Amino acid sequence: MLEKEPVCSFCGKTKNETKNFVKGIEDAMICENCIKISHTMILNALKTNSSDKFNLTPKEIFNTLEQYVIGQNRAKKVLSVEVREHYKRIHAPVSNYVDMEKSNILMIGPTGCGKTLMLKTIAKILNVPFAIGDATTFTQAGYVGNDVESVLTSLLNASDYNVERAQRGIIFIDEIDKISRKGAGPSLTRDVSGEGVQQALLKMIEGSTCLVPADGSTRKHPNQSTIEFDTTNVLFVFGGSFDGLADIIRKRVSDSSSMGFNSGKIHSKNNVTNVNDYFPLVTTEDLIKFGIIPELLGRIPVRVTLDELNAEELKRVLIEPKNSVIKQYQYSFELDGASLIFENDSFDSIVDRAIKRKVGARGLRSIIYEIIGDSMFYLSDNVKNGIKEFIFNKEKIENIFSEIDNKVKK
Repeated sequence: MLEKEPVCSFCGKTKNETKNFVKGIEDAMICENCIKISHTMILNALKTNSSDKFNLTPKEIFNTLEQYVIGQNRAKKVLSVEVREHYKRIHAPVSNYVDMEKSNILMIGPTGCGKTLMLKTIAKILNVPFAIGDATTFTQAGYVGNDVESVLTSLLNASDYNVERAQRGIIFIDEIDKISRKGAGPSLTRDVSGEGVQQALLKMIEGSTCLVPADGSTRKHPNQSTIEFDTTNVLFVFGGSFDGLADIIRKRVSDSSSMGFNSGKIHSKNNVTNVNDYFPLVTTEDLIKFGIIPELLGRIPVRVTLDELNAEELKRVLIEPKNSVIKQYQYSFELDGASLIFENDSFDSIVDRAIKRKVGARGLRSIIYEIIGDSMFYLSDNVKNGIKEFIFNKEKIENIFSEIDNKVKK
């Protein structure tokens, strides 16, 4: 008796039409093509059906951020509340009485203090698309450079060109301080990479329908196919180190600090401006004086300041977070069958080097690589030869730093 030719129970294809089958109970069969289609459908459903994530309370978002971001409690609280409010607005029933407006966010803080990490982590918590844009690459439409809408293309890429999902994503535009205009007054000449970019951002971040190139390019051309992208429900977050802003705030605070008639101004004995002391005092007028146009500030109502990380916080950044740079490298060594060990006294040397370079937490990875770079290069050979444990203490690390610095001086 001839064996019955397998047929897919879903699409009806035979073995001649498709090669592989998976057999279930009662002779049910599914072909590889139907498996691929089912897999794609499930993935899309998981991506779009994430409404349970938006029911997280601000405290639950904050507690998850605590696992990844060290310090910055004030900023984490503000972001937890505002991001939750944003998605609560999106999913709220339509009301005839109240129209909840979008609240974009401005993050002010020194480099390497955790701005990008916080936004990435929140997007991961909520399972929403996330894109980063660099304001320094933007120019006014019609000039050499990227149009401001290019960041929408990045968001589409992050959502696999699922337009509906991308329209509820988060965009982080970094280095917004680098496009400040030349002065507090309107420009008399074209400032296409400064005030011009700020003007171009206005309509997009407030909520409008933009035409985004369908081919993924960063510039629009005539006769180019485009995708309509509604930015009404996109959360825009702007960040920057705002070098010089602390001096503007200090001068304002000092000018307003006087005692009695015709008294002299009160100045701090320390001439070094500490951003941690002054950034929390920032006002709209300070930002306008810095060079951000009032129209843009009016569309970014929520402002949060971040502190410069101190030595103790940088040390915690190395050790505590789930995805700390040391844990990442230790896992990399484990994949090769080796152990990477940093003794407790080694962290102070690493942190001191980061503080001297003024690079914040972002610079820790490059410093760690300076220490273990050679070990990684010879890792496979050493493991084959039975050397599987790599230990770094303060003395060994200081010697590595000395060798590197001596080469630079030469």
